[in-house]
Amino acid sequence: MNSPTNRAGPAIAFVVFGVLCISLNDALIKQLSSGYPLHQIVFCRSFVGLLVSFIFLHFEGGLPALRTEQPLLHTFRGLLVVTANMSYFLALAVMPLADATALFFVAPLFITLLSIPILGEKVGPMRLGAVLVGFIGVVIMQRPWEPSDALPVSRIILLLPVLAALTYALNQLMTRKLGVKAPASTLAIYIQATFLLVSICFFLVAGDGRFATLTSNPSLEFLLRAWVWPAPRDQWVLFAMGVNGALIGYSLSQAYRLADAATVAPFEYIGLPLAVLFGLVMFGELPSWEVWTGITLILASGLFVFFRERIKTRAATPRPVARRH
Repeated sequence: MNSPTNRAGPAIAFVVFGVLCISLNDALIKQLSSGYPLHQIVFCRSFVGLLVSFIFLHFEGGLPALRTEQPLLHTFRGLLVVTANMSYFLALAVMPLADATALFFVAPLFITLLSIPILGEKVGPMRLGAVLVGFIGVVIMQRPWEPSDALPVSRIILLLPVLAALTYALNQLMTRKLGVKAPASTLAIYIQATFLLVSICFFLVAGDGRFATLTSNPSLEFLLRAWVWPAPRDQWVLFAMGVNGALIGYSLSQAYRLADAATVAPFEYIGLPLAVLFGLVMFGELPSWEVWTGITLILASGLFVFFRERIKTRAATPRPVARRH
C-alpha cells in the first residue's frame, strides 16, 4: 500500500505524462527547425511557459515565493539548463530523434560519475562498471570506425547531445551541493526567464539573419537564421509548445514530490521507445543497428545504476534521471 509520502501510483502517472510531453516537445521542435531559428522557438516557448508558470506560482505562495537568497545559484542553474537545451536542440535539427534522445540519456551516468569529485560520494565497482557499459554505448553510436564523410552528420553534431547531458548533470549536482529551497514553480520561472534573456540576446545580435549566410552547417543555420513571423498554423504550435513546456516542469516536479526518486526515475526511460515511435511516425526514421545497440547499453546501464543504488541505500534519495525543461 502506498504511504502518504510515497504515493507511487499518482507519481508514476505524472512522470509518464511528463515524459510524453517531453517527447512531443522534441518532435515539434524538430518539425519547426526547418523554418524558424532556434532562439525564436525558445523565445516563444519560454514566454508562454513563463505565463503558465506564474499561474502555478499563484497556488504555491504567490509572488513572495520568488524571493531568493541564492540569486547566483539560480542564474548558474539557468545557464546550465539553457546550454543543455540549446545543445540538444541544435543536434535534434539534423539528427534522428531516437539518436539524440539516446545520447542525452547518458546524463544519469554522468551524474553517477561526477558525484565522486563534486559530492564526495562513494561509487562501487558494480556501478562504475555499469557507467562504463553505458559509455561504450555512446562510443558505438559515434561510429569511430567510419570516416567522417561517411556519417550522416558531423562528429561535432554527434557530440552535442553528450554535451547537453554533461551540462544537465552538472546542473543537478550543483543544485544538490548548494541546495535550492524554493517551490517548483519558482525554479521554473527563473529557468524560463533565463531562456527569455538568452533568446533576446541572440535576437539582438543575430535576429536579422546576418550570420546565417556565412555558414552551410544546418545546425548553425538553425541557430542563426532570421526571425520570421510564424504562419497561422505554426502560431498555435508555438503556443502549445509553451504550455507543454510548463506541463513538463510541473508534472515531473509533482512526480518527485509524491514518491521517492528510486520509484519514479526508471519510468523516465520510456522516453527512449517514445523517441523511436515519434521518429518513425512523424519523420519516417528507423534507428540503425549502432543506435539500437547504443540504446540497449545505455538503457541497461542506467536502470542498473538506479536499482543498484536503491538496493544499497534504500533510506537515501537516489539522484534523478535526465530531465529537460
